[in-house]
Amino acid sequence: MGLGVWEIVLILVIVLIIFGAGKLPEVADSLGKGVKSFKNAVNAPDEPVKPGKDNDQA
Repeated sequence: MGLGVWEIVLILVIVLIIFGAGKLPEVADSLGKGVKSFKNAVNAPDEPVKPGKDNDQA
């Protein structure tokens, strides 16, 4: 149930209409930075739990 070719083309046409051809590289750059930041956050190790603090969750 993935995206087919026509769905991707439709999404690209809608994005082109909304942002225009001039701003498209800027939008793509911002999107790339966002994806990179998300991947870094997902792959980052969790902060260790410090002993002595009340870390109980309800």
